[in-house]
Amino acid sequence: MLRSVLERLVVEDLGEWDDSSTIVPDTKAEALIFSRERCVISGLEEAGDIMGYFGLEQEPFVSEGDELSADAEVMRVRGQAKAILQGERLALNFLSRMSGIATLTHDCVRKAGKVRVACTRKTTPGFRIFEKKAVVAGGGDPHRLSLSDAVIIKDNHLKLMGLENAILTARSKTSFTKKIEVEVENLKDLLKAVEMKAEIIMFDNMKPAEIQKGVDLLEVKGLRENVILEASGGIKPENIAEYASTGVDVISLGALTKMANWIDFSLEIERCL
Repeated sequence: MLRSVLERLVVEDLGEWDDSSTIVPDTKAEALIFSRERCVISGLEEAGDIMGYFGLEQEPFVSEGDELSADAEVMRVRGQAKAILQGERLALNFLSRMSGIATLTHDCVRKAGKVRVACTRKTTPGFRIFEKKAVVAGGGDPHRLSLSDAVIIKDNHLKLMGLENAILTARSKTSFTKKIEVEVENLKDLLKAVEMKAEIIMFDNMKPAEIQKGVDLLEVKGLRENVILEASGGIKPENIAEYASTGVDVISLGALTKMANWIDFSLEIERCL
């Protein structure tokens, strides 16, 4: 974690007058962080950075992406008792949020079978890198980290420019290193975009049956191998398997970050040193 980011988060949590910690005796202690429920763990590095900022030693017992049962031991922390309490909530918040995303991602990946599961840019402002890292820990794909990573021609581009003009303009102005992806909502636009050699097609808010028709159409015309197919919009953990059965290569869903529950972690002082 960048030092500047870490310091901003610490200042936010401690405030200007931390009497809660100043009343703690000047002694060293040992504490244990553990999970209170089943999860796929993420945020270990960040929790370690936070504890390290306060001068604490850390001894992790698990690795990023491990599947944990309830009451699993995650990390032992040693050092000044005051510092342990100061780092506690911030470290647990990272573990809770990131592990929640990793756990939901893992469950979706299992349901999707061989189809790649990706997140979206529907992330918490200022926390995107951590949320996307958690998706990776759960076995998912981070998709674009920012608008600069690839060109996605979306519905509003099409309303402003038209499909053909948008693709031609993107091709002329975009570096050869960037892929061009086009959102389509019907089979006519699908064929046009593939014929114009868009590298990725996103079936946007289309039902599984309609997506299946699109995949079959490309197969019949001998165009299926020329493009990566992505389904997105209206996809949730409850219906992801249905979308995975259509023959697409990637399923992207904002639910990985929007619907993820926080995992319950605790830190308990075990003994004074």
